[in-house]
Amino acid sequence: MPVEIERKYLVRNDGWRASGTGIRYRQGYLSTQPGRSVRVRVGAGRGVLTIKGLIVNATRPEYEYPIPVEDANELLNNLCLRPIIEKTRYTIAHEGLLWEIDEFEGVNAGLIIAEVELAEPDQQIRLPDWIGEEVTDDPRYYNACLIANPFTKWSDRSSG
Repeated sequence: MPVEIERKYLVRNDGWRASGTGIRYRQGYLSTQPGRSVRVRVGAGRGVLTIKGLIVNATRPEYEYPIPVEDANELLNNLCLRPIIEKTRYTIAHEGLLWEIDEFEGVNAGLIIAEVELAEPDQQIRLPDWIGEEVTDDPRYYNACLIANPFTKWSDRSSG
């Protein structure tokens, strides 16, 4: 079974901006049930359907399939839950790992999250100096949860 082992962090400063290249994404969810989600994403001219399972110790099953970009756009425009997640993703290599920094737009503007995928759940990593608080276990920061509870509506908003 394919798995994703991922840790999430808030970003404390703009030190990452000098070395990142960004791709704009639109993504939406066909399902956000507890323990599973079905996501559609369009970015860089590609469409992707992703099915994710329950997170346990920063690990979850993940199945990802390319789909025609036209189909992905139709799903986003007609079937996905609202609001659609809009973000620019920057990728930065640091100490042998690839970090993905998501800068959200729209109803989640102001939120910046850094994610890193690992080989093992207990893998030791050296954090870049622009990394802030870890939020791996805080479901508020899951993209699927940002639909029902957008960042701009939080009373205790913080992005690092």
